[in-house]
Amino acid sequence: MCRHAAWLGVPRALASLIHEPGHGLLRQSYVPRLQRHGMVNADGFGAGWYDPARAEPVRYRRTVPVWADANLPALAQTARSGCLLAAVRSASAGMPIEETATAPFTDGPWLLSHNGRVARQAVRELADPGDVESTCDSAWVAAAVFARLRAGRPLGDTLAEVVTHAGTKDPEGRLNLLACDGTSLAATAWGETLFLNLDNPDDGVLVASEPLDDRPGWQAVPDRSLILASPGGVRVQPL
Repeated sequence: MCRHAAWLGVPRALASLIHEPGHGLLRQSYVPRLQRHGMVNADGFGAGWYDPARAEPVRYRRTVPVWADANLPALAQTARSGCLLAAVRSASAGMPIEETATAPFTDGPWLLSHNGRVARQAVRELADPGDVESTCDSAWVAAAVFARLRAGRPLGDTLAEVVTHAGTKDPEGRLNLLACDGTSLAATAWGETLFLNLDNPDDGVLVASEPLDDRPGWQAVPDRSLILASPGGVRVQPL
């Protein structure tokens, strides 16, 4: 049910999440090691990053498997940022395979990815249908998150509110969210694996569904937790 990863810190290439690590998202798309639901993530991929010349993030999404995009390796080598987010998708049964259903979702300065599944009715009351760009569950989750962010709610509080509400409505829901705004990052662990790497905290922080490589420093995030990362540090707290 998807794999995602994000970086916040000194600028680095998008390829550092996808192609360069021994178990980056390219490899996780066809041989994930810790994925609990689904075998491959071949129903599309997406990435987002921030450029000082733009007020909003740059986003690139496709419905083909990440290994089938011949243009991506060069793009990922040259797209550099201090805040990166990427995801590979395994569509839940009954969900459409289309770019509008593929993470990252975006609104203003925010990028968001959802790893998991949830009943759409569990978030329907939190979102305006006019703001939902796809019929898939993740698009409804994204719309609920963005509505609260536009209203001025902090990023971490917003993810916590949406995830706990949806998780209460749908006890079988899996709601690992990963979101950023260019200067801060937040993520939830709710029903899926999530890992944090602070091997070199002076450089930045990596968050991923599963470790991108076999280096030391990867820490499993407890289920039903919230990660908050900013230039001031990283905090993990229970949801």
